Amino acid sequence: MADHTTNAAHAADKSGEAYWKANIRLILISLVIWALCSFGFGILLRPAISGIAVGGTDLGFWFAQQGSILVFLALIFFYAWRMNRLDKEFGVDEE
Repeated sequence: MADHTTNAAHAADKSGEAYWKANIRLILISLVIWALCSFGFGILLRPAISGIAVGGTDLGFWFAQQGSILVFLALIFFYAWRMNRLDKEFGVDEE
């Protein structure tokens, strides 16, 4: 009997570990995308993309003023959608 409970606890630990690994990976990917859009395109790569016109201004300025905010909002919705799928996959969803 003790073996069965130990195996179940070990499986639950592995499942929890896999869940958090997937969660952290999703967070890191989202942060990299947001950093690339806000800091990368808005500041570091602005001279390289300044020739591309968007809405009457160059693309680098657009990313610095609006693009990074829109990407951030899109990432919030993507993270919520993906976490709902992860929750269901690992059996920790609220519904």
